[in-house]
Amino acid sequence: MAEVVDVRAKVLAANEEAAARLRGTFRAGGALVLNLISSPGSGKTTLLEATVKALAGRLRLAGIEGDVATERDADRLRAMGIPAVQILTGGACHLDARQVRRAIDEAAFPAFDVLFIENVGNLICPTSYDLGEDFKVALLSVAEGDDKPFKYPAIFSRAAVTVITKADLLPHVSFDLAAVRGQLATLAPSGAVLVTSAKTGEGIGEWCALLEARLAAKRKAGT
Repeated sequence: MAEVVDVRAKVLAANEEAAARLRGTFRAGGALVLNLISSPGSGKTTLLEATVKALAGRLRLAGIEGDVATERDADRLRAMGIPAVQILTGGACHLDARQVRRAIDEAAFPAFDVLFIENVGNLICPTSYDLGEDFKVALLSVAEGDDKPFKYPAIFSRAAVTVITKADLLPHVSFDLAAVRGQLATLAPSGAVLVTSAKTGEGIGEWCALLEARLAAKRKAGT
């Protein structure tokens, strides 16, 4: 009988090994690493720009930007003085740990406290791929509708933090914030939920405080 080879399982296993090595590198450097996952256009890069402004002079930040094409997102961070490298997937819908490893090695980043890995815009593909991060962050803009957590449960159940973005648009769109909170409480009872607007600054201070607290906790634990 011919052996059935689960190619996807082998790919994921190889990725897990690469991610474990990356995690060891990040642990040794005492850096906090986040994997940001969302639909295209939900505001990942805009959130990072607001974060850079809020944490100026407090933490050393770096970014890895994943996209199918163009270096626009990395350029936006570089314009703010943040070391950033762009990974172009050429059509692939997610990053993997080996790509992140190569980006880290080639970029020769200066020492950083927090590394943001902005994944390719997609709520499905990136969820299964560990990038050596400390935790995943799911972003959901109010313009996307309030049914996304239950429609895409994998990412919202695995994310340690969900950031609701573009809150300044709430008066203008149909988005039931209480319903979304209820869905998230079901999928990730211990997960943090932040409501933000990069335009008005709402929630940005809370987001930055969370980053500082998670970084301090990681360094105190030595993990």
